[in-house]
Amino acid sequence: MAALPDNTGMPGTTHLLYLHGFRSSPASAKARCMAAWLAAHRPDVHWWCPQLPPSPAATWALLQQGLATWPLAEMAVVGSSQGGFYATAVAEATGCPAVLLNPAVNPARDLARHTGMQTQFHAPDEIFFFDPAFIDELRALTVPAITRPQRYAAVIAQGDEVLSWQEMTGRYPGAHIRLLPGSDHALSDFDHHLPFVLEFLKLCD
Repeated sequence: MAALPDNTGMPGTTHLLYLHGFRSSPASAKARCMAAWLAAHRPDVHWWCPQLPPSPAATWALLQQGLATWPLAEMAVVGSSQGGFYATAVAEATGCPAVLLNPAVNPARDLARHTGMQTQFHAPDEIFFFDPAFIDELRALTVPAITRPQRYAAVIAQGDEVLSWQEMTGRYPGAHIRLLPGSDHALSDFDHHLPFVLEFLKLCD
């Protein structure tokens, strides 16, 4: 693994936001892995992993409300897949560090074919409607280009069966990227990469 960038200018994380992907939930394996580690080792950190509504505009409103009282200098965000897209918007809006896990680069394009009725991965009996109007909402939240790339880290799998690893790496020039030769979109081996995430966010010694 390549050495981490010098993040000595970044304060330690006291508030951590985790954003799940499309059709996912706080019950995802990666979210549960992070929550369990924090509960065991850093119970002082405020952890928030909300269930995101299908509407991107509603998601953004939820995040704005929830983050309104957070200390911007001591917060960070982790996002997976579509959550990585949202995490990028949060990082650009707040200036906080972000860790992206196989982040969606252009969900407005990729999700256009998924409009209509959908089910949750972790609760197949829960059905929601992904409205075609949500595509324009995604476009409205798209960040043209990242700033301060040193505040971004990403875990990107060349074995991702859903998203292009070349497009993901190209979206974050100058960021510290951990490029995996295999793995998959879900990062089924996430527990092996958790130390990388924790160290970047200054959550462990």
